[in-house]
Amino acid sequence: MSANPWLAAIKRILALSQTGLAFQPGEYDRERYDEIRQISMELLANMSDAPVAQIISLLPREIGYVTPKVDIRAVIFRGTDEILMVQEKIDNDRWTLPGGWADVGYTPFEVAVKEVSEETGLHVDPVRLLAVFDKSKHDHPEEPWYVYKFFILCHITGGEILEQTTETSGVSWVKFDELPNLDLSVNRVTYAQIVQLLPFAADPGLPVLCD
Repeated sequence: MSANPWLAAIKRILALSQTGLAFQPGEYDRERYDEIRQISMELLANMSDAPVAQIISLLPREIGYVTPKVDIRAVIFRGTDEILMVQEKIDNDRWTLPGGWADVGYTPFEVAVKEVSEETGLHVDPVRLLAVFDKSKHDHPEEPWYVYKFFILCHITGGEILEQTTETSGVSWVKFDELPNLDLSVNRVTYAQIVQLLPFAADPGLPVLCD
Protein backbone atom coordinates (compact mmCIF):
# COMPACT_ATOMS: atom_id res chain seq x y z
CA MET A 1 0.00 0.00 0.00
CA SER A 2 1.25 3.50 -0.79
CA ALA A 3 3.22 4.97 2.14
CA ASN A 4 2.87 8.55 0.91
CA PRO A 5 -0.62 10.06 1.37
CA TRP A 6 0.51 13.26 -0.37
CA LEU A 7 1.20 11.40 -3.59
CA ALA A 8 -2.27 9.83 -3.49
CA ALA A 9 -3.81 13.26 -2.88
CA ILE A 10 -1.91 14.86 -5.77
CA LYS A 11 -2.94 12.07 -8.15
CA ARG A 12 -6.55 12.54 -7.08
CA ILE A 13 -6.38 16.31 -7.65
CA LEU A 14 -4.80 15.72 -11.07
CA ALA A 15 -7.60 13.32 -11.99
CA LEU A 16 -10.27 15.76 -10.81
CA SER A 17 -8.80 18.57 -12.90
CA GLN A 18 -8.78 16.38 -16.00
CA THR A 19 -12.30 15.15 -15.35
CA GLY A 20 -13.45 18.75 -14.94
CA LEU A 21 -12.02 19.59 -18.35
CA ALA A 22 -13.88 16.61 -19.85
CA PHE A 23 -17.25 18.17 -19.09
CA GLN A 24 -16.68 21.19 -21.33
CA PRO A 25 -16.53 23.90 -18.64
CA GLY A 26 -16.80 27.60 -19.38
CA GLU A 27 -13.66 29.52 -20.21
CA TYR A 28 -13.18 30.76 -16.63
CA ASP A 29 -13.43 27.24 -15.16
CA ARG A 30 -11.28 25.77 -17.94
CA GLU A 31 -8.45 28.14 -17.01
CA ARG A 32 -8.74 27.12 -13.37
CA TYR A 33 -8.74 23.38 -14.16
CA ASP A 34 -5.68 23.88 -16.39
CA GLU A 35 -3.95 25.74 -13.56
CA ILE A 36 -4.79 22.98 -11.06
CA ARG A 37 -3.40 20.39 -13.48
CA GLN A 38 -0.19 22.40 -13.88
CA ILE A 39 0.23 22.83 -10.12
CA SER A 40 -0.33 19.09 -9.62
CA MET A 41 2.39 18.25 -12.12
CA GLU A 42 4.76 20.73 -10.46
CA LEU A 43 4.11 19.05 -7.10
CA LEU A 44 4.79 15.61 -8.61
CA ALA A 45 7.99 16.92 -10.16
CA ASN A 46 9.05 18.35 -6.79
CA MET A 47 8.38 15.06 -5.01
CA SER A 48 10.33 13.03 -7.56
CA ASP A 49 13.13 15.55 -8.20
CA ALA A 50 12.28 15.39 -11.91
CA PRO A 51 11.79 18.26 -14.36
CA VAL A 52 8.16 19.30 -14.92
CA ALA A 53 8.63 18.56 -18.63
CA GLN A 54 9.45 14.94 -17.78
CA ILE A 55 6.33 14.62 -15.63
CA ILE A 56 4.23 16.05 -18.47
CA SER A 57 5.71 13.50 -20.87
CA LEU A 58 4.73 10.71 -18.48
CA LEU A 59 1.22 12.10 -18.05
CA PRO A 60 0.00 13.08 -21.51
CA ARG A 61 -3.29 14.94 -21.54
CA GLU A 62 -6.17 12.54 -22.03
CA ILE A 63 -9.67 13.47 -23.09
CA GLY A 64 -12.66 12.34 -21.07
CA TYR A 65 -13.39 11.09 -17.59
CA VAL A 66 -10.27 9.82 -15.84
CA THR A 67 -10.26 6.07 -15.13
CA PRO A 68 -7.55 3.69 -13.82
CA LYS A 69 -5.01 2.16 -16.16
CA VAL A 70 -5.23 -1.64 -16.49
CA ASP A 71 -2.37 -4.10 -16.12
CA ILE A 72 -2.99 -7.67 -17.34
CA ARG A 73 -1.04 -10.63 -15.93
CA ALA A 74 -1.23 -14.24 -17.12
CA VAL A 75 -1.17 -16.99 -14.50
CA ILE A 76 0.06 -20.33 -15.87
CA PHE A 77 0.48 -23.38 -13.64
CA ARG A 78 2.19 -26.70 -14.31
CA GLY A 79 0.67 -29.28 -12.04
CA THR A 80 -0.09 -28.03 -8.55
CA ASP A 81 3.36 -26.80 -7.53
CA GLU A 82 4.87 -24.77 -10.39
CA ILE A 83 4.11 -21.38 -11.94
CA LEU A 84 5.55 -19.77 -15.09
CA MET A 85 7.65 -16.65 -14.51
CA VAL A 86 9.59 -14.32 -16.80
CA GLN A 87 12.53 -11.97 -16.28
CA GLU A 88 11.97 -8.34 -17.27
CA LYS A 89 14.90 -6.78 -19.12
CA ILE A 90 13.70 -3.27 -18.31
CA ASP A 91 13.82 -4.08 -14.57
CA ASN A 92 17.30 -5.60 -14.32
CA ASP A 93 16.10 -9.16 -15.08
CA ARG A 94 13.79 -9.31 -12.09
CA TRP A 95 11.01 -11.89 -12.13
CA THR A 96 7.30 -11.39 -12.74
CA LEU A 97 4.25 -13.01 -14.28
CA PRO A 98 3.92 -12.53 -18.06
CA GLY A 99 1.87 -9.47 -18.92
CA GLY A 100 1.71 -5.73 -19.44
CA TRP A 101 -0.58 -2.77 -20.03
CA ALA A 102 -3.97 -3.45 -21.61
CA ASP A 103 -4.08 -2.39 -25.26
CA VAL A 104 -6.94 -0.47 -26.85
CA GLY A 105 -8.80 -2.77 -29.23
CA TYR A 106 -7.99 -5.94 -27.28
CA THR A 107 -10.12 -7.69 -24.67
CA PRO A 108 -8.43 -8.61 -21.37
CA PHE A 109 -8.23 -12.25 -22.50
CA GLU A 110 -6.68 -11.21 -25.82
CA VAL A 111 -4.09 -9.10 -24.02
CA ALA A 112 -3.12 -12.08 -21.86
CA VAL A 113 -2.69 -14.30 -24.93
CA LYS A 114 -0.64 -11.65 -26.76
CA GLU A 115 1.62 -10.90 -23.83
CA VAL A 116 2.37 -14.57 -23.15
CA SER A 117 3.24 -15.14 -26.80
CA GLU A 118 5.49 -12.06 -26.96
CA GLU A 119 7.26 -12.70 -23.65
CA THR A 120 7.57 -16.51 -23.62
CA GLY A 121 6.94 -17.92 -27.12
CA LEU A 122 4.08 -20.05 -25.78
CA HIS A 123 0.53 -20.15 -27.11
CA VAL A 124 -2.21 -20.16 -24.49
CA ASP A 125 -5.95 -20.21 -24.10
CA PRO A 126 -7.35 -17.87 -21.44
CA VAL A 127 -9.56 -19.77 -19.02
CA ARG A 128 -10.95 -17.37 -16.43
CA LEU A 129 -10.33 -14.26 -14.38
CA LEU A 130 -8.71 -15.06 -11.05
CA ALA A 131 -8.27 -11.67 -9.42
CA VAL A 132 -8.69 -7.91 -9.78
CA PHE A 133 -6.42 -5.95 -7.46
CA ASP A 134 -6.26 -2.21 -6.84
CA LYS A 135 -2.53 -1.54 -7.08
CA SER A 136 -2.69 1.17 -4.41
CA LYS A 137 -3.88 -1.42 -1.89
CA HIS A 138 -0.77 -3.57 -2.31
CA ASP A 139 2.91 -3.19 -1.54
CA HIS A 140 4.04 -1.76 -4.89
CA PRO A 141 6.38 1.21 -5.40
CA GLU A 142 4.61 4.53 -5.73
CA GLU A 143 3.89 5.83 -9.24
CA PRO A 144 1.85 8.63 -10.87
CA TRP A 145 -0.87 6.36 -12.26
CA TYR A 146 -3.85 4.69 -10.59
CA VAL A 147 -3.87 1.05 -11.70
CA TYR A 148 -6.10 -2.02 -11.57
CA LYS A 149 -4.36 -5.37 -12.03
CA PHE A 150 -6.16 -8.28 -13.73
CA PHE A 151 -4.81 -11.82 -13.21
CA ILE A 152 -6.03 -14.31 -15.82
CA LEU A 153 -5.62 -18.09 -15.65
CA CYS A 154 -4.26 -19.50 -18.93
CA HIS A 155 -3.56 -23.00 -20.26
CA ILE A 156 -0.73 -23.76 -22.69
CA THR A 157 -1.85 -25.02 -26.11
CA GLY A 158 1.43 -24.92 -28.06
CA GLY A 159 4.56 -23.00 -28.90
CA GLU A 160 8.01 -23.32 -27.39
CA ILE A 161 9.67 -21.42 -24.57
CA LEU A 162 12.10 -18.82 -25.91
CA GLU A 163 15.38 -18.21 -24.10
CA GLN A 164 14.78 -14.48 -24.44
CA THR A 165 12.61 -11.97 -26.26
CA THR A 166 12.73 -8.22 -26.85
CA GLU A 167 11.19 -7.73 -23.39
CA THR A 168 12.36 -10.72 -21.37
CA SER A 169 15.74 -12.26 -20.62
CA GLY A 170 14.45 -15.57 -19.34
CA VAL A 171 11.43 -17.81 -18.81
CA SER A 172 11.22 -20.54 -16.19
CA TRP A 173 8.89 -22.85 -14.33
CA VAL A 174 9.29 -21.98 -10.66
CA LYS A 175 8.43 -24.30 -7.79
CA PHE A 176 6.12 -22.70 -5.26
CA ASP A 177 8.66 -23.22 -2.47
CA GLU A 178 11.30 -21.37 -4.53
CA LEU A 179 9.22 -18.19 -4.89
CA PRO A 180 10.47 -16.53 -1.66
CA ASN A 181 14.01 -16.58 -3.09
CA LEU A 182 13.15 -14.80 -6.35
CA ASP A 183 14.15 -11.19 -6.94
CA LEU A 184 10.71 -9.97 -8.01
CA SER A 185 9.82 -7.00 -10.19
CA VAL A 186 7.61 -5.62 -7.44
CA ASN A 187 6.22 -2.83 -9.60
CA ARG A 188 4.58 -5.63 -11.62
CA VAL A 189 3.75 -8.28 -9.03
CA THR A 190 4.34 -8.84 -5.33
CA TYR A 191 5.07 -12.04 -3.48
CA ALA A 192 1.87 -11.63 -1.46
CA GLN A 193 -0.19 -11.45 -4.65
CA ILE A 194 1.39 -14.60 -6.06
CA VAL A 195 0.73 -16.41 -2.77
CA GLN A 196 -2.95 -15.47 -3.05
CA LEU A 197 -3.05 -16.97 -6.55
CA LEU A 198 -1.35 -20.29 -5.76
CA PRO A 199 -4.47 -22.08 -4.41
CA PHE A 200 -6.00 -21.80 -7.90
CA ALA A 201 -3.46 -24.38 -9.11
CA ALA A 202 -5.18 -27.09 -7.12
CA ASP A 203 -8.69 -25.64 -7.32
CA PRO A 204 -9.23 -23.38 -10.38
CA GLY A 205 -12.90 -22.98 -9.46
CA LEU A 206 -12.23 -20.86 -6.38
CA PRO A 207 -14.06 -17.51 -6.20
CA VAL A 208 -12.52 -14.51 -7.95
CA LEU A 209 -10.38 -12.32 -5.69
CA CYS A 210 -11.22 -8.62 -5.72
CA ASP A 211 -10.18 -5.65 -3.58
